Amino acid sequence: MGLELDGAGVVVTGGGAGIGAALARRFAAAGARVVVNDLDAEKAAAVAAEIGGYAAPGDAASVEGVEALITTATAHLGAIDLYCANAGVGGAPSLEDEAGWELSWNVNVLAHVRAARALIPGWIERGRGHFLATVSAAGLLTMLGAPSYSVTKHGALAFAEWLSATYGDKGVTVQALCPQGVRTAMMESAGKAGEVLLAPSAIAPEDVAETVMSALADGRFLILPHPEVAEYYAARASYPDQWLASMRKLQAAIEA
Repeated sequence: MGLELDGAGVVVTGGGAGIGAALARRFAAAGARVVVNDLDAEKAAAVAAEIGGYAAPGDAASVEGVEALITTATAHLGAIDLYCANAGVGGAPSLEDEAGWELSWNVNVLAHVRAARALIPGWIERGRGHFLATVSAAGLLTMLGAPSYSVTKHGALAFAEWLSATYGDKGVTVQALCPQGVRTAMMESAGKAGEVLLAPSAIAPEDVAETVMSALADGRFLILPHPEVAEYYAARASYPDQWLASMRKLQAAIEA
């Protein structure tokens, strides 16, 4: 089901930079009333001022933080038509980093669960609502060198699928945004793996936002700014052993 952005109430988490900022700018240009959330209050305020939006800085992952954000956004907008669960973290670079794993689960998965828990009842009552989860191609494939990121992005995709299957016939549209390389600070921090896997086909955050705009109009579940990801996803499902063998070759190249 398509979404009309003109006049819509929109929340973008992680909206102070990268994909989130690009989404906030593009939605505002289409006439949406945008609440910009980010842990960095200055960045949230800067983007909100630029687009004529409303800054709601804070933690969009914890139970208390999500509840506070949705309460603040609802008070400002009247109703939330589109919630963009965009905030994400790279998390643990190893199996041993327990704190990094916990952070990844909270930000990349449980933030989505907590937002949906607060939003879904009202959306069902209204008969409409839109949940956009920034997942990453890592949720369809994997990301070498980033174990907690890969695992939790798979979790974010699984949760989005479950939401769509459970509430899609009750007026709730769910979409999963799965870009591959995007020129953001997170990609820059991905090290050698990012250089090998992501940089060659990396696109600008603004390109991601344009793809999202067309996807909001038709309501497709998977939003793929890199169309080739669909082919990789199909190969992974059809030929898992061959796909894993190719990933091991890439891992060897990164280590070399």
